[in-house]
Amino acid sequence: MRYHRVPDETIKRLPIYLRRVIHLSEMGVKCVSSTELAIFLGISPWQIRKDLSYFGGFGTRGVGYNVENLVSRIREILKLNVTRKAALVGVGNLGSAILSYPGFNRYWLEIAAAFDIDKGKVGKKLNGLVVEDVAYLRTLKDRQINLGIIAVPGEAVQEVANNLVEAGIKAILNFAPRYIEVPKRVKVITIDIALYLARLPYYVPSKWMGKTY
Repeated sequence: MRYHRVPDETIKRLPIYLRRVIHLSEMGVKCVSSTELAIFLGISPWQIRKDLSYFGGFGTRGVGYNVENLVSRIREILKLNVTRKAALVGVGNLGSAILSYPGFNRYWLEIAAAFDIDKGKVGKKLNGLVVEDVAYLRTLKDRQINLGIIAVPGEAVQEVANNLVEAGIKAILNFAPRYIEVPKRVKVITIDIALYLARLPYYVPSKWMGKTY
């Protein structure tokens, strides 16, 4: 199923909705309204209804959304109705932490391969995966892995991205604080943790900021 002209901000919110309705399903809740979702998520009911309206009818006016159906539909929209496999490049401190993160399977995501350039790390087993040499990135297409995660130093990120694209990767989650160039057909999301942290002091009252320079 394909959807057109959907704002990126809507796609960003869909996993948030999915996380909540999965939780509701696990609690045995059968139906939820947009208002109930909004109260928990801090998002207006209007925004939730608008986001879901891009993908057709979901709920019943005056009744709300069937929780199981909503889980199924959002999974389908995000193409998470089957387990999606990702390859991680870089198993240093950050990469190792990503590899050990237990939350991926909650979204039907699996890190199925890990790679590094460091010969001292290649061959070692981390979180059930044997670290492979980056030379074997070319095997990803044959292994039906089309998502990539980059956790390497900034100076290496473009080369890694190039190799991932050549290996058939269609979307990349980049943790290096660098812009990377890829073909338009490849989606890149960059997460710069320091950049997000740099936003926080703006919201801290001045009296708690300490010495200024």
